[in-house]
Amino acid sequence: MTPDPSAKPRVLLTNAIHPDLAPELARHCDVVMAPDTRPETLQRLIVDAEALVVRAQLPPTIFDHAPKLRAVVRHGVGLDMIPVEAATVRGIPVANLPGSNTQAVVEYCLAAMLHLRRGLATMDGRLRTEGWAASRPMADSTMELGGSTCGIVGVGAIGTRLASLLSAMGLRVLGLTRRPESLPAGVEAADKARLFAESDVIVLCCPLNEQTRGLVDAATLASMKSHALLINVSRGPVVETDALLAALREGRLGGAALDVHDKQPLTGQEAAFEAPNLLLTPHIAGITDTSMRAMSEGAVATVLALLRGERPPNIVNPQAFR
Repeated sequence: MTPDPSAKPRVLLTNAIHPDLAPELARHCDVVMAPDTRPETLQRLIVDAEALVVRAQLPPTIFDHAPKLRAVVRHGVGLDMIPVEAATVRGIPVANLPGSNTQAVVEYCLAAMLHLRRGLATMDGRLRTEGWAASRPMADSTMELGGSTCGIVGVGAIGTRLASLLSAMGLRVLGLTRRPESLPAGVEAADKARLFAESDVIVLCCPLNEQTRGLVDAATLASMKSHALLINVSRGPVVETDALLAALREGRLGGAALDVHDKQPLTGQEAAFEAPNLLLTPHIAGITDTSMRAMSEGAVATVLALLRGERPPNIVNPQAFR
């Protein structure tokens, strides 16, 4: 049967995109949204798709079931959800959207620091339930961020913008990166031992790879200051969770914020829910209405460009073009 040249190319979405951009994609493409993200569902639906927009973990064999696929676009930045090497072998270009959620993640990091250092939500709760006299003394033990040291692990777009804001707030900033010569002005290069020993706040915003998996283990946590904060907006396995929870329970760490987790979604039964001074969020550091719109706008533009045969600059595996 001869293909209909007027037929729209099919695009599979693992999850919904921003409603302001969905009509634009539908105008040019036959859009299918997966009813769930189970491997068997995605592998069944990818068979007829020419493009894929990714917001969920893909099964490692997804591209074995995708004979028509011409484009994969990550609705975001991190690529650990996508078997990029497998796509490259099959000549399928993969793109991401660098910078699309940078501001959202940076603001999350600042909010987490202030939440853990100033305890405003706890004070509000006590003021409402126990009154002024019970709430006001809580301020006596809070700490300011200014004048302290923040260590940033992974000084890419997020780390660079965070460092700029923290420097303006009067913090000293240390950076751990594979390319110390690329650190922005005002960020001191530090090795792992120095960064964890000297920092009052540590932010993890590095990619997950074999070098960063288990980076923050029991020995590393033991080297940190007892009042220090740890904020993870990277990936869950960068931190050894059991070691972190033990440090919090035993008072060897001032507090932590985890937006990413070993297994997602959390069920509510994990030991983390019982740990003190721990802020838990459901992998939303990069998600705001603003960032979702920006990511969807970039995803739609990149999908359409690839389907037109163009080569946008945000391709992460240019060797896929043959």
